[in-house]
Amino acid sequence: MLKRRHLFPMLSIAVLFSLPFLLALKSADAPPKVKWEQLFNGKDLKDWTIKIRKHKLNENFGNTFRIVDGKIQVNYDQYSKFDEQYGHLFYKKPFSYYLIGVEYRFTGDQVKDGPGWAYRNSGVMIHGQDPKTMGLDQDFPVSIEVQLLGGNGKDKRPTANVCTPGTQYVLDNSVVKSHCLDSKSATFHGDQWVRVEALVLGDSLVVHYVNGDEVLRYQRPQLDPVGGAEEGALLKSGTISLQSESHPVEFRKVEIVNLEKYAHDPQKLAGVIRQLTAEKRVPKQ
Repeated sequence: MLKRRHLFPMLSIAVLFSLPFLLALKSADAPPKVKWEQLFNGKDLKDWTIKIRKHKLNENFGNTFRIVDGKIQVNYDQYSKFDEQYGHLFYKKPFSYYLIGVEYRFTGDQVKDGPGWAYRNSGVMIHGQDPKTMGLDQDFPVSIEVQLLGGNGKDKRPTANVCTPGTQYVLDNSVVKSHCLDSKSATFHGDQWVRVEALVLGDSLVVHYVNGDEVLRYQRPQLDPVGGAEEGALLKSGTISLQSESHPVEFRKVEIVNLEKYAHDPQKLAGVIRQLTAEKRVPKQ
């Protein structure tokens, strides 16, 4: 059970960003105009840091992360086998309050000896640790993962799920300790482009969207607890990174709206979020 002192912030956030509240703001002052900031310049990875398991920081083993035709590609054509060499591409600075959007698609075949669960599997890691603090043999950064999955051609396989390497969160007033939880998204088979967005409000709320539709929301992202506690230290901010988990994937867009300036003005923040979520962003194929 959550401690009483935790209930009000969580409930107030839930009410504040409920649909009725956002719609009611239509009659209020117009919210500030916001712009998307492109984290990927379409040319190179100068603003990004690479960390691949079993390799030193910024050692791009096998040219895993590369730019091809203006897209970030995660590829394994220079691997003889995967050998659990999970990798992450980190943006240069952390964020706290924001809406991040990526457009991605899976391509080709999984690398030799890639695990079955990693078939058409990647992710956007949010509230992550600094890559400089990762161990040489560390597989995943401590973070909240917005998991990206592609279909296998027949089975249900939603995307924008949540997974928790070294973390946990609160859902429906209960702490969730299971590693992964499925969203309610559709399954996307083949090599089609998909847009996934995540609204991240510090240590209060995270909402996942797929092609403009909300598919999952949860509260209080936090580290795994220590000393037998039920809850861990809250995650207020952290790095953003893209995953390499053994299946080729490419990203043609990685963009963000930084909401930090509105973090202490709930009405302006809600108005900006209403403005952002009013548009259903669906990627062109």
